[in-house]
Amino acid sequence: MKLLTMETRQYLSYYISRYRQVEALGVDLFVLNGEGTADFWPAERYRLVGSKKIDEIVEQAREWHARERFDGVITFCESAVITAAAVAEALGLPGIGVEAAVLSRNKWLMRKAYERAGAPIPAYRLVPTLDDALAAGTEFGYPAIVKPTMGAGSHFVFRVDSPEELTVRYAQAAKGIQTMFWSISEADGVDLGPQGLLVESFLDGREHLIEALAWDDEVYLGSVVDRITAEGGTFDDDVHHAPTSLSEADLAKVHRVVKAGAHAQGLWRSAMHAEVRFHRGEPHLLEIAARIGGGGLDLIARLTADYDPISAVVDVGRGVKPKVRHYRPTGVHIAAMCLLCDEGVVDQVHVPAEVSESNKVFLLKITARPGDLVRRPPNGNTILGFLGTTGASMADAVATMNDFASRIKVTFR
Repeated sequence: MKLLTMETRQYLSYYISRYRQVEALGVDLFVLNGEGTADFWPAERYRLVGSKKIDEIVEQAREWHARERFDGVITFCESAVITAAAVAEALGLPGIGVEAAVLSRNKWLMRKAYERAGAPIPAYRLVPTLDDALAAGTEFGYPAIVKPTMGAGSHFVFRVDSPEELTVRYAQAAKGIQTMFWSISEADGVDLGPQGLLVESFLDGREHLIEALAWDDEVYLGSVVDRITAEGGTFDDDVHHAPTSLSEADLAKVHRVVKAGAHAQGLWRSAMHAEVRFHRGEPHLLEIAARIGGGGLDLIARLTADYDPISAVVDVGRGVKPKVRHYRPTGVHIAAMCLLCDEGVVDQVHVPAEVSESNKVFLLKITARPGDLVRRPPNGNTILGFLGTTGASMADAVATMNDFASRIKVTFR
């Protein structure tokens, strides 16, 4: 089986581990990057276009497909969802289509689609100017949320508690998205919809992350994870626990909301990452991405729910229904976190053996390399890596995670 994956603009070596997991499933994986480095993947299965222009990427893919006969097109990269859809469409291979891909990337268009479908969402406004943002803040009340229309990873997503704070955060976000990787790495030559910032009303309940699958008329919640972070003004310090604490009744509500949102976006056959937040006891959609979740969410899904998002991506890419069931936890408790550090240029990351060799660690991934610039809010949201631990209970897993995280040391140049 041959699959083609891509990144419109290569995101360091972040997705290499995912590509190796795909290969472990018996796939011959070919990589096509629009912009990137020449030595990214084995030469016989790698092409670098040298451009983000969608026509040039599609033409390169079409020529390669004529020789290799790919069985499908996949991507793990948020800023390549639209590119992968365009390539699959051009090659006549399974895909979600460009229109659904754009709805799954641009959060203003996404919310318009949810609104038409009657799916519960926060109140929102596209705010081209600070005056527009302040008017939205007055209308919705405080706290409120500021976020980019084309973002990822909570970069330049802020909670604001007053007009004065909104004024500061709006300026920071408006400046930041001009150079943010996720907003400048989309393909050129595609109508991406309005670019800029949104102001949204604040949802006051707990947040849940879901690895889901849309297949024809049904949507499956493969894995459900609780976000247990103590929140502040930014949403960068993600800490998660699984299995979820949601009741069966609340899970049924979440399922209905995610299904409505997926179909509103035009996702009928897709692996998905959904984020849902409760407000006054009812689930509301934050977003549904037409790709699986990052970090270790694939590992968490396998451990705690017996669902494999990587395998699902492979199957959907070639047009085969994945092995999936409606959410049923295995009983394994995990805690996982994004590893954060101060801002600066990384010199060295030291992970002691008692952490790296522990049988309680199921996830340890250091994504920052020596020489990388780590940005922290309000300048960005660079993650040092990911750490996940198992335990006999949530408290046990969280205690181990926090202990091990404190032992990982970073020095800066």
